[in-house]
Amino acid sequence: MSRPEHVAPPEMFYSGDEAKKYATNSRMREIQSTLSERAMELLALDGDNCMILDVGCGSGLSGDVITEHGHQWIGCDISPDMLAVAIDQEIEGDVVLNDMGQGLPFRPGSFDGCISISAVQWLCNAEGTHSNPHRRLLTFFTSLFQCLVRGGRAVLQWYPENVAQMDLVTTAAMRCGFGGGLLVDYPNSTRAKKYFLVLFAGQKDGAAQKMPKANGEGVQEQVANENKRSRPNQQGKRFKGGIEKGSKGWIQNKKERQRAQGKAVPEDSKFSGRKRKTKW
Repeated sequence: MSRPEHVAPPEMFYSGDEAKKYATNSRMREIQSTLSERAMELLALDGDNCMILDVGCGSGLSGDVITEHGHQWIGCDISPDMLAVAIDQEIEGDVVLNDMGQGLPFRPGSFDGCISISAVQWLCNAEGTHSNPHRRLLTFFTSLFQCLVRGGRAVLQWYPENVAQMDLVTTAAMRCGFGGGLLVDYPNSTRAKKYFLVLFAGQKDGAAQKMPKANGEGVQEQVANENKRSRPNQQGKRFKGGIEKGSKGWIQNKKERQRAQGKAVPEDSKFSGRKRKTKW
């Protein structure tokens, strides 16, 4: 099945009947609401009545979640039909017709936080020779960094197509001043796996911000502002999470991951990970 961004530009794909589905299809509404709830959890706002930016707000489903959390919001989307559905739903936030790849039209420091559900991947698709994904990503992240308060956080849920696309997006965000990284919920599940780009617009209260925890033995990939070439080249035994491959701790972690996937795994014993003596 083709990915939506390979079928047509977003303003064309989310038009007419496709836009109306977000008002009538209960399954789609449930998915959007669940993702929005998780994004708000990762946003970890202090206090009530914050001003939130919803990038790719669509029909306003994610905005409804922001309202339920006691905050105000402004949404932007490239699809006029999706925004029309949002207005028909009598949402409580304000909406703006905007192509995020052209930059966000807001004053510096306007928002305490930002969420985005299933939108960022559209920036990675070139619709023609005039469209440059790398340039559009830089334009978007630069304007996003500027319109957030210092120490503000952005949580962008998206569907990366491959590892190269993950690197393209995260690198663009770091170049524009953001800290943070990629968080993966339920990495061992094909259907439940979800990707969130958690970004920090500078320090908060004079201290560096920490990545939140992922769900379901998730992965938290910290992306610091450093030159990857300067990292030491580790050779020999491979490590993951500071645990030596083949050690007892490594074996126990692997068993736990397999149990979480429902696989049949031998019980632990005193011999698990035990090194055998060399035979002569």
